[in-house]
Amino acid sequence: MEFFRNKLLLGENHVKIYAIIKYPPTLRRGWAARLSNMSNVITCQMFEPCDNGSLLVDLSKSVTKYRGIADSTRDALERQRAEKSAEDAEKIMRQIDVNGEVIGYMTNLAMVIGRDEQALEKSCRSFEGAVAMLNCKARLLINQMKEAFKTMSPYNTPNEEILNLARRNVPMSSFIQGFPFASNSFVDLTGYPFAKNTQNGLVVLDPWIRDSDRTNSNFVILGVAGVGKSTVAKLLMISEFAMGTVVLAIDPERECAELTRRLGGDLINAGGGAFIINPLQFKTVPMDEEDELDKLYTDETGKGLSSMALHFKTLEVFFRLYAPDITTKQLSLLKQLLEMLYNKFGIYWDTDVSNYSSADYPIFLDLYNLSVEVRERGALAKAYQDDIFELEILLRELAKGADSFIFNGHTTVEPTSSFICLDTNDLQDTSENVKKAQYYNLLTWTWERMSRNRQERVMLFADEAYLLVDPHVPQSLIYMRNIAKRARKYEGGLGVISHSVVDFLDPAVKLYGQALLDIPTYKIIMGTDGKNLQELAELYNLSDMELEICANKKRGVGIFFAGGKHFVTIFEPSAYEMELMGSGGGR
Repeated sequence: MEFFRNKLLLGENHVKIYAIIKYPPTLRRGWAARLSNMSNVITCQMFEPCDNGSLLVDLSKSVTKYRGIADSTRDALERQRAEKSAEDAEKIMRQIDVNGEVIGYMTNLAMVIGRDEQALEKSCRSFEGAVAMLNCKARLLINQMKEAFKTMSPYNTPNEEILNLARRNVPMSSFIQGFPFASNSFVDLTGYPFAKNTQNGLVVLDPWIRDSDRTNSNFVILGVAGVGKSTVAKLLMISEFAMGTVVLAIDPERECAELTRRLGGDLINAGGGAFIINPLQFKTVPMDEEDELDKLYTDETGKGLSSMALHFKTLEVFFRLYAPDITTKQLSLLKQLLEMLYNKFGIYWDTDVSNYSSADYPIFLDLYNLSVEVRERGALAKAYQDDIFELEILLRELAKGADSFIFNGHTTVEPTSSFICLDTNDLQDTSENVKKAQYYNLLTWTWERMSRNRQERVMLFADEAYLLVDPHVPQSLIYMRNIAKRARKYEGGLGVISHSVVDFLDPAVKLYGQALLDIPTYKIIMGTDGKNLQELAELYNLSDMELEICANKKRGVGIFFAGGKHFVTIFEPSAYEMELMGSGGGR
């Protein structure tokens, strides 16, 4: 070692030592993280408790002194500084006298290291910039490098001269919040252990907290197959279920079946068979007068549309998804048939259906029979004969054909548990049109369940959400976008899980698709590559380090965004969580 006026040589390294001599009035949790985690910087923190009784006397004298200066001086700047010093002293007095907090002397030293002079100067500039960002002030310990080095060394006692220069009165809480291992942590006091950070510290999350930075409880989980998206989603499901949240999961890959059984939930085969959600049954969804989205569902008088009028909008999207080639004339004819059908069942535009049961609604077989009857009676003009015949073919598939096992029948889905899995795996062998139509049908049902009770927390997880992306029928994507916007008003949350970002950012649907990527407060970006990685980098302004982590595609590692904060996160399910998940995919 060799000591000089403003630096020292430590082996081959060039070193400068600084003392933090000024702090802002308040220090936030993890305030020292920016310094303690900098490369080429070693920090040392010390705290010395003092006699609070004597300190109160000294502080009282300080308040009197500074108040006197403020009252007597004519200099505006001097008066402002004196008033600020008096206020700070009074604040510390309250913390000691009223809150009983321990006040002591805090000392912070930092050793900046460089392999050569040029590297040292670069590291010093970075350190000084980080100190300024904290609203602190650092002083280079010129002519005191040897004493400062001894003070920082664990094998020497602190030098009193250095301590007198660097120590400052602070509450013990400010010192504790500056611990290096408190840095980069994310801890909600009312949350549950969710993941770990790169320092092996726990990330404790409560997604229902609301503040200026976290305005909703929505998630988006993105990454290619095999990086652990489904595992992260299941971790959230298990934790939320344990906290009393009602969990709804749309599960295309049958990855949640064992988890649902082990949690005593309702496993519903939404791919056909015993469980049916009747698309012709009205979905009763409450509306808010101040909600801009609800203006879409009001008439020219400003009154809300009736249940039947609202449901016709839903059915129009359903049929466009199910039959993309349907013409405008055929759709108009279909609406006439639907109106006639509902009238036969005693349902009119102004009917109150709040007390109707699932058996009170028509099914697709009823609609098909009506279309046959209308054609045979010649109730429509000849110009419509060809169109109604084509509609018959379409409706027969829904009423009597292969798709009738999915769509024809009264709603039989009546779950009673707080964990509901809508298994759509049996839809995999059906056409894309059937998948999209049923996915939309399920989405309308889940939104009705989410908005039923404003006091009940409900979180919906929509896996393979890209199935709703259809440039020709953007209304389905708009529907999910609207859920994402409105869920917070009903104590709800939406989790969108997808391996494809490009689909959501297609120019034809970007206006709505990007909202599903932007709106969520919580974003988890896992391993990905190619065009998806490029789009994510631009969308979320990922750093080079974050891009490299995503490109490595290491399982269980991702970038976690919580409002404005984001950091690298490691997801490691515990043994009991792995057991709950079972042997299905996504482990």
